[in-house]
Amino acid sequence: MDRRIREYLKAGGTLGSIGTLPRGRKASAPFPCQPAKVYAKQVAALALRLRRIGIKDVVIGVSGGLDSALALLVAVGAYRKLQLPLAGIHAYTLPGFGTSKRTKTNADLLCEGLGLKLETVSIAKSVRQHLKDIGHDGKTPDLTYENAQARMRTLILMDKANMTHGIVLGTGDMSEIALGWCTYNGDHMSMFGVNAGVPKTVVRKVCAWYATMNTASRQVSHALLDIVATPVSPELVKGQVTEDKLGPYELHDFFIWNFCRNGLMRPALYDAAAQRYGKTYGLELIGKTLDTFLYRIVSQAFKRNCAPDGIKVFSFDFSKESWSIPSDLPAGWL
Repeated sequence: MDRRIREYLKAGGTLGSIGTLPRGRKASAPFPCQPAKVYAKQVAALALRLRRIGIKDVVIGVSGGLDSALALLVAVGAYRKLQLPLAGIHAYTLPGFGTSKRTKTNADLLCEGLGLKLETVSIAKSVRQHLKDIGHDGKTPDLTYENAQARMRTLILMDKANMTHGIVLGTGDMSEIALGWCTYNGDHMSMFGVNAGVPKTVVRKVCAWYATMNTASRQVSHALLDIVATPVSPELVKGQVTEDKLGPYELHDFFIWNFCRNGLMRPALYDAAAQRYGKTYGLELIGKTLDTFLYRIVSQAFKRNCAPDGIKVFSFDFSKESWSIPSDLPAGWL
């Protein structure tokens, strides 16, 4: 055991869910699912939450990316299930410094095809003013430059929810939550996370399934298929691609499943991924992505420990009831 962990445990620390991981299981294919069942479970859970809290208005930030597309589809499904007017779904696109024409166009097309009004609120002017107020040059694309945009978007969505007496639906998925790939008190925060139990690879499958099964609108199907084909990006900086930074989500979802559900540690995770994905990604990228995963699953625990409620879809999720890691656990030891 790592020296830092021995000292941490001796001082009274705990391992949380890591200390109770199963042992002796073999690696398995990650997140087996039928997209229709995943979507139905999300729709039913959101409908139940809205009915219980008596809310008839929701606010969603629509970026033209995978996660917000699925959240929007789930909202439409829940409103139809509850027989509520779709006018209660308030969709906002919030273009910033890195927003591309492709994603903005897809957000427009998707909402129009679903019969939803999409309001555009540019964050550029307000973020530039905020950066100026705190002494940032407003030009250097550093962490402050990026996170200020994410937090401004959340501020707008929260205030819009107050104006409509509704709730903000979080769009972040299970993979992002596991890795902490979100801005603390930015896209990290909402009032209900509809994608919280759905990993990125499954989000893509559900959106593609919806596009092929949808018969009501060719426009919706076209937009969804292009969204599925678009590289994943928070678009906080021009040309930003998430998997260039983190590694392939296919690998991360394999690691999440086999670490959290099957209890595999680093050597077994690496061997299993090498056998399954070696020809696709190469051993060097697999090892680098695994290091990223094991570091971030611990170091980003503080974000998960104060995340909003979400929908559980598979046998585990990252809610406090299902999974927890103490925020002071030394990172990088796995």
